[in-house]
Amino acid sequence: MQFINSADFAAQLDEQDNLKSFRQQFLFPQHQHKDVIYFCGNSLGLQPKQTRDYVLQELNDWKNFGVEGHFMAKNPWYPYHEFLRDNMALIAGAMPSETVVMNSLTANIHFMLVSFYKPTSSRFKIICEGSAFPSDQYALQTQVKFHGFNPDETIIELHPRSGEYTIRHEDILSTITKHKDELALIFLGNPNYYTGQVFDMAGITQAGHAADALVGFDLAHGIGNLELHLHDWNVDFAVWCSYKYLNAGPGGVAGAFVHQKHCNNTELIRFAGWWGNDPQTRFTMPHDFIPVKSADAWQLSNAPVLPMAALRASLEIFAEAGVQNLIKKRKLMNDFLRFIIGDIISKTNSEKNIIMITPENESERAAQVSMLCKHNGKKIHGYLTEQGIIADWREPEVLRIAPVPLYNSFNDIYQFGKCLHEALLLNK
Repeated sequence: MQFINSADFAAQLDEQDNLKSFRQQFLFPQHQHKDVIYFCGNSLGLQPKQTRDYVLQELNDWKNFGVEGHFMAKNPWYPYHEFLRDNMALIAGAMPSETVVMNSLTANIHFMLVSFYKPTSSRFKIICEGSAFPSDQYALQTQVKFHGFNPDETIIELHPRSGEYTIRHEDILSTITKHKDELALIFLGNPNYYTGQVFDMAGITQAGHAADALVGFDLAHGIGNLELHLHDWNVDFAVWCSYKYLNAGPGGVAGAFVHQKHCNNTELIRFAGWWGNDPQTRFTMPHDFIPVKSADAWQLSNAPVLPMAALRASLEIFAEAGVQNLIKKRKLMNDFLRFIIGDIISKTNSEKNIIMITPENESERAAQVSMLCKHNGKKIHGYLTEQGIIADWREPEVLRIAPVPLYNSFNDIYQFGKCLHEALLLNK
């Protein structure tokens, strides 16, 4: 498509958007009595209007039934996590039995590593990206120490080549090959939170398995954003939060994927809790843990119903919109955003100051565009905020913009471009 940097063209794209009505299902913060332009769904998604009703339903049932709400509530709490299963599986590209909503993201990383990082004296190394989100790095480092290994010798970090900003796929594959005889695990964040780079999950998983390693992903920035086929790609496990693109609210309950081949292995080591027990025997209080043959077996405690209700409200919007429709719009929005940014950079002669470090290749990017700001980046970000545009600043010098197909418009992107133009001229 040939893009034009104009309000009329943005309006034309919005008119052709068959998902435009979903914007009305979300609540926007206000700036000078107007909705803000919100490009921060990669940090915290907006609140769906129906979230309040979903949570209030459970509060009312708690009031009316007390403990009997586990079985008498409108949405009984005992199987409450099952109400989220099918919609979450659609988003993850998984079988329903392979997904579970539980815990928080970093807790889920640790619980997955208990099962899938099993180092030996000869096979103990982990490959991850060097610019991983700090919580991922801390989890890996402490797991390595727990097993008695030195993180500096055990964790192999992937870095861009000199003068580049993202990691080449061929360098990932060559690193796997180089360490194949000592490699236990590959664990990558996808997309990378800082650059927005999307990794080839299918290719990396295949290469990892060829090296006799297990492969997992942190999909904090991928779930609800990427087109995922975790089951078909044969990924061993994945974890994610729900408060970004899934709009479940601050600190919302997280999720996990465990491939069916591992779900069926009841002998696989895990840290157990009673809610992971086979539900047919759970309330008989058996002495020994009997894992259910699904991702549910990694649960520890009964469902946190109130945060799950908030997530359920959002997942039902995803189901209504359709994952493929959302992916199609996300791609078009990202293309338009990159065009607008590029046009503004050219018009303001800002090529030396503003660099889009998110890959240009469509298969290596998703909703987010990361802009490296070499000069006055915080001032640029501050100006955008003053104009009612909520974006995300990440130290030391990156401005992250993430249009979300459920609630952003093409006019939002055009208006952002206008303000970016003004900010660059004011902050030469």
